[in-house]
Amino acid sequence: MTAAIENDVPFAAGVVGSLPRPQPVIDMLPDHPGAESAAAAASARMDAAVRYAIALQETAGLDQVSDGEWRRHAYTHIIADVASGFSPDDRRRPHRWGVTVTEPLEARDPGLAAREARFLVDSTDRMTKVCLPSPYLLGVRLWEREWSARAYPTRDSFIDALVPILHDELAALAQTGVSVVQIDEPHLCVLVDPAVRSAFEDPKYEMDLAADKINEVVSGIQGVRLALHLCRRNWGRGGWGAEGGYAPIVETMKKIRVDQYVMEFSIPAAGDVAILQEMPDDSLIGLGSVDCRFEGVDTPEEIMARVENAMRYVEPERISLNPDCGFSPGRIAYAPLEEAYAKLKNEAEAARRLREKYA
Repeated sequence: MTAAIENDVPFAAGVVGSLPRPQPVIDMLPDHPGAESAAAAASARMDAAVRYAIALQETAGLDQVSDGEWRRHAYTHIIADVASGFSPDDRRRPHRWGVTVTEPLEARDPGLAAREARFLVDSTDRMTKVCLPSPYLLGVRLWEREWSARAYPTRDSFIDALVPILHDELAALAQTGVSVVQIDEPHLCVLVDPAVRSAFEDPKYEMDLAADKINEVVSGIQGVRLALHLCRRNWGRGGWGAEGGYAPIVETMKKIRVDQYVMEFSIPAAGDVAILQEMPDDSLIGLGSVDCRFEGVDTPEEIMARVENAMRYVEPERISLNPDCGFSPGRIAYAPLEEAYAKLKNEAEAARRLREKYA
């Protein structure tokens, strides 16, 4: 691990990654990732929009900010801006995620994530976060036998091909001055649900595969805090995509070589926060203490109560605050941007009060 046991700021308030994309941002982006999308992401107009996303988080009072993930429609799509080999795929049956791998991968624009991270770092005086999708997540979502087998006969062979590309992106990110790089891995987390596990012939294999490939991606990385985000998917007003506490995957989580676990706990589906006492003693906890799905805005008092409940099981100096998930992992704005701002503002106020009370 590369982080100390304490956070840089006590009870630091931050985000998981995405903010709801305003319509002008959506209008800047083409329907699918690729060269045209990468050009739009690097445009002066997009830079201006990202500065607004940063200013919004700063004004809310956050200690750690992201770029809102506004430079593309979905957090998984950065891989299709970095590498060639993907084709547009909007099929409903089977459900696809906008693109599917159809040709062998080739790193077309290496270092893209780092260039975007430098813009973020240079645009704020706050701590910063950049997210990368895990290779297992991308394997589940972007490989499909009918379209992909000619390039990669198996899903696992596609995942293997992703690892060096993601490792190189991460290595470049570590040189930018960004505070945290978060690996997003919701597909490991949905295995907490018995119904989801039953869809796999060998759930333990899936868990081990997710962990092993993240460890390959982060191998040898120094100089940046590494985080792992685990959620049950964000379906906006529709809720979540899996039920159950972290216990079925906790041993797998502990094998993954990261400094921080970013977990959700504001929803009943996430289970008992007591699971935190099972986490490694030298790990940091990004505590999901703010709802990101439904219309109600948690008060500072409600957020503080969740944090104080977690403090029964983990030292306060290890805890930072965040929403359960990104507000809009894809192009669909699950909530108005103003709603996300109100929630983040209350999160920052809760963090301020916690510092006054405990730090």
